[in-house]
Amino acid sequence: MDALPSPATLHPDPARGPLPTYRARVQAGHYTADQAQAMIAENLQELWFRLRGYTPPAPETGGLFARLFRRRASEDGAAHAPIGLYIVGQVGRGKSMLMDLFFEAADVTPKRRIHFHAFMQEAHSRIHLWRRAHPGEADPIPPLADTIAAEALLLCFDEFQVHDISDALILGRLFDALFHRGVVVVATSNTDPDDLFKGKPGRDAFLPFIAEIKRHVEVLHLDSAKDYRRDRVRALPSWHVPVDGRAERAMDQAFHELTGLTRGKPMALMVLNREVVVPQAHRGVARFDFDDLCARPLGPADYLAVAREFHTVLIDGIPRLSPENFDKARRFITLIDALYEARCKLLASAAAVPDTLYEHGENAAMFERTASRLNEMQSEDYLALPHIT
Repeated sequence: MDALPSPATLHPDPARGPLPTYRARVQAGHYTADQAQAMIAENLQELWFRLRGYTPPAPETGGLFARLFRRRASEDGAAHAPIGLYIVGQVGRGKSMLMDLFFEAADVTPKRRIHFHAFMQEAHSRIHLWRRAHPGEADPIPPLADTIAAEALLLCFDEFQVHDISDALILGRLFDALFHRGVVVVATSNTDPDDLFKGKPGRDAFLPFIAEIKRHVEVLHLDSAKDYRRDRVRALPSWHVPVDGRAERAMDQAFHELTGLTRGKPMALMVLNREVVVPQAHRGVARFDFDDLCARPLGPADYLAVAREFHTVLIDGIPRLSPENFDKARRFITLIDALYEARCKLLASAAAVPDTLYEHGENAAMFERTASRLNEMQSEDYLALPHIT
């Protein structure tokens, strides 16, 4: 394998930035040397250097021509800002890991790293609150962009995807306003910008956003041949019986192996104007207790949203199922169908192995397909399948 690029060739401080950190972790054995990752790290290093001490031009306020001055300052902000990066690659290639190295090292304040889905939920909520507070005023986008730009000169988005028409309708104007305020964007995605929202109704109205983002970011392709995420999942036992302290420790370890965190942060998915609460989430991995998913009045749309959002789901404490708790069993069946169809990876602690999880009583026969799917989801062939979003 070719030698990793030397950070000394990129800027005069070879000890700092994402590339030297990546290089050090490879040398320490924390990461496997990967030339494709190293090339992305080199680009991130160059952006890191351009961002050091970055401050966009401040808009002028007050006076008769305040609005004109703000427009001029916005145009200056867009011209002054460094070009961001949009990193495209298949799942498990290290996109999020590299962006995290960059974000941690970025010498710019304020800055923010956020999952793109959560960012859009937050944007919709803020628009709703602004309209309630300003009835009759037509356009919430400029004040929303002002707020976001005040919170972060650097926005790092993980898992940049667009599935919802309501997102598509506001993205063009929102990002145009953010770029004009000098905000720099770094994003990871499984989808090339030209393929975002492809095949969806209303895509023609979305095309200006694609053109806008391509003007303000450089698109990089992480073409690593190895799926490191799949290798990590394959190495982890996926079904822990019984539900006890040993199983809990194993699930804790699995979450840490997959995310690098001891505990994820809560988030909420918006489904049909209601929230589906995810107790722990990070880097496309979600962790739930069984009752979080199956003791609540959730349905197919909710489980499909979970399956689309997360490539790996951990479920703690699956009990034995029977006619006595059949409402929970029915929801569990629907949940597993959604995860299976999306090729999500599942790790769980349970009272029994899948074949004996629902053995006796009415409706036990209908669980046989679910048990079969649960067994298949532990197989090498299934684990090799890509997540379907």
